[in-house]
Amino acid sequence: MSYKVLIVDDSKLARMAIAKILAALRPDWTRIEAANPEEAVARFEENGADIALLDFNMPGRDGLALALELHDLKPEMPLALISANTQREIMTRTRQIGAAFLPKPLSQECLAEFLLSAEQQLRTSV
Repeated sequence: MSYKVLIVDDSKLARMAIAKILAALRPDWTRIEAANPEEAVARFEENGADIALLDFNMPGRDGLALALELHDLKPEMPLALISANTQREIMTRTRQIGAAFLPKPLSQECLAEFLLSAEQQLRTSV
């Protein structure tokens, strides 16, 4: 099954790196990119998404605030927060909202593991 993945990061280079890994792992999946939380919500409302990969550090709202908003819009959507900031508080808050924490730089193995989990979650929520 093919899914739509929302990739949100204020760094174009980071979005490109994530999209490249995603394309290698799931070439038939659709990638939707956004540079900030406001654009992400607009793209989500416009195109929908099944899975979201969110940067933590962004101008304005951070990835956790965006994750909460997306969760309100689509509670069954698997979410991952991607950050080089591995403080225990951030990782705990990420888990508390039901999202996965993926460390930067994002490895193909780490994303592959999350995508398998996300696919299982989506199959059981149908």
